[in-house]
Amino acid sequence: ENAEFAERTEAQGITFIGPKFAAIAAMGDKIASKKLALAAKVNTIPGYNEVVDGPEEAVKIAQGIGYPVMIKASAGGGGKGLRVANSDAEVLSGFVTCKTEAANNFGDDRVFIEKFIVEPRHIEIQVLGDAYGNVVYLWERECSIQRRHQKVIEEAPSPFISAATRKSMGEQAVALAKAVQYQSAGTVEFVVGADQSFYFLEMNTRLQVEHPVTEAITGLDLVEQMIRIAAGEKLAFTQEQIQLNGWAMECRINADDPFRNFLPSTGRLVKYHPPEAINGVRVDTGVFEGGEIPMYYDSMIAKLIVHGANRQEAIEKMRSALNEFVIRGIHSTIPFQAALFQHPRFVSGDFNTGFIAEEYPEGFHHDSVQPSDPYLFAALATFMRHRYLEH
Repeated sequence: ENAEFAERTEAQGITFIGPKFAAIAAMGDKIASKKLALAAKVNTIPGYNEVVDGPEEAVKIAQGIGYPVMIKASAGGGGKGLRVANSDAEVLSGFVTCKTEAANNFGDDRVFIEKFIVEPRHIEIQVLGDAYGNVVYLWERECSIQRRHQKVIEEAPSPFISAATRKSMGEQAVALAKAVQYQSAGTVEFVVGADQSFYFLEMNTRLQVEHPVTEAITGLDLVEQMIRIAAGEKLAFTQEQIQLNGWAMECRINADDPFRNFLPSTGRLVKYHPPEAINGVRVDTGVFEGGEIPMYYDSMIAKLIVHGANRQEAIEKMRSALNEFVIRGIHSTIPFQAALFQHPRFVSGDFNTGFIAEEYPEGFHHDSVQPSDPYLFAALATFMRHRYLEH
């Protein structure tokens, strides 16, 4: 997702499997991309779309928009350079913090301000575009289960939006992709309010971590499609031919310790046995038993994906797959994700991006997981004692 790299490969006559550099550059700048979205008649969040010069100006802008507001780095991503402010004082402190984070993380300290949507959901639309002006959308992904702006669980489709909202979001995503002559796979991210009003956040000009859930419900291999588009082929299907089959979910299995505030966990994988990839279960990984998990990289070590006929079946498959996933030697996020898949709010689909902060305000602890039938554990303990200690 680097415009300069894409431009240099093109200059050398090398085909970059991804979008053209102009599209990457246009969508990589949050201020520029928002202006493009406005021009393409895509819903955008009310806000100030120019660079904010100082904290006093930031306060005046925030007062004009109305609290709460978000202060965001123009070059930001991954939750860096982002603060929610509910008052003048929080804007003053948040503005300075955001500029510092933006400069340190991205070498670009420009920030802007926009309205913060209450009870927001993070829903994104997968798009594909070819070199002949054909662009389609491959439905949506629900990515609202987040911790500190980092996605923990993704699913497709969303349990929240209606068919009408899905169609409208998809058409707006296509309009934006066409506005930048987008070629390859990309994702248009939206924030969706409780009333299903939706607003453009940003466009990710790359293949995303959660792409397997889209592949599962559409039957399309997105990497294959990217290669075909880069090779100059036209899309072999129209919007009307794209299926939406069943329900898919993905857990990002990270080498983090959920019982110690998700501190990174490094060391040797003494045991590593992912669930068997059958009956709608898929595991994408690059690690192996005996391998070392160092401190130098992102903590994600695997993606666990399931596909079922409906949401309840997908949830049950994920519960089973998480239980079968054996990791020893390091800590992982599996216990936390297993708890989420048992949580009544998640099971019912009643959640937003604040779900984890609301349900686990003091962090995740061993007593955060309450068994549905505590007597089962008592019976199991009695059996194990009888089986192994008395014989």
